[in-house]
Amino acid sequence: MIFETYKSELIITAIVLIVLFFVRLFSHKIIRKIGRKSDINEARIKLINRYVSVTFFIIALIIEAFVFGAEFKDMALVFSSVFAIIGIALFAIWSILSNITSGIIMFFSFPYKVGDKVRIHDKDFPIEAIIEDIRAFQLHLRQDNGDLVTYPNNLILQKGVTLIEKDAIDGFHDDGSDSV
Repeated sequence: MIFETYKSELIITAIVLIVLFFVRLFSHKIIRKIGRKSDINEARIKLINRYVSVTFFIIALIIEAFVFGAEFKDMALVFSSVFAIIGIALFAIWSILSNITSGIIMFFSFPYKVGDKVRIHDKDFPIEAIIEDIRAFQLHLRQDNGDLVTYPNNLILQKGVTLIEKDAIDGFHDDGSDSV
């Protein structure tokens, strides 16, 4: 009986889900291709794919709300309320979102990769280190003395960075000694 009542909505839902599924697969392939071409860490590729999946899920929810009869004015009321709450919350956590956004930007256009030795031209705290990992919120940098420095993604995009040595991580971990 439910199928008869909502037959057209269920058919549209199936079509929307199938289309979004294939668009998601296609976008994941493109992101993976870009990531491998740029020699980006597999964990970062998976992270960006997760962001894309969440975005498509939200799009699917919005489409489904309209399919099942939500009016634009109702959706506008819901979105304005949600965005007001989110706006207040985002003001409190803008730094976190700034780092996540910077992480996404760095995935597509950061000229350095894991293993490169870089110098960050920070007036107060200049750093020369090897990039050990690029995460959603920060870079992990290993200095020559062995110290691990976490550096926020949003700051790395604001500072000047010089590439000192490509693939320096190999030399860092293997110093040629046979000590145990």
